Amino acid sequence: VQLQASGGGLVQAGGSLSLSCAASGSIFRLNAMGWFRQAPGKEREYVAAISWSGGSTYYTDSVKGRFSISRDNAKNMVYLQMNSLRPEDTAVYYCGASSTLANIGLVSSYEYWGQGTLVTVSS
Repeated sequence: VQLQASGGGLVQAGGSLSLSCAASGSIFRLNAMGWFRQAPGKEREYVAAISWSGGSTYYTDSVKGRFSISRDNAKNMVYLQMNSLRPEDTAVYYCGASSTLANIGLVSSYEYWGQGTLVTVSS
C-alpha cells in the first residue's frame, strides 16, 4: 500500500484547509485510515480515523467539532477537512493505513504511512 498526502499550506488562525490522502496498491488489506500530526520537537499524535468499509469516524478531543474525516472508496481517497484552525494545529500531517480497526489511535497500529504535508497556522 502506498499513500500520498497533499493539501497542506499556510493559513491564518480561524481559517480552513483540506488535506487529501491517495491510497494505491493492496487496498483490500485496509480496515482503517487515519490522520496523525507531528509538531516540531513533539511525538506524532493521533488526529482522526475512519473505517475503510463502514465509514465510522473517530477524533481526538482537541479537534472534535472542527475537523472532519471522510473517505471516497471509489477513488481510494481519504480527506481531512480542517476548520477553525488554531496555531497549535501547526504540524506535519501524515495519513496512515491500518489493516486493523483495533487501537486506531495508536501510531503502532498503522503499517503504512504517507510522506506528510505541512500545515502552518499563523496567529
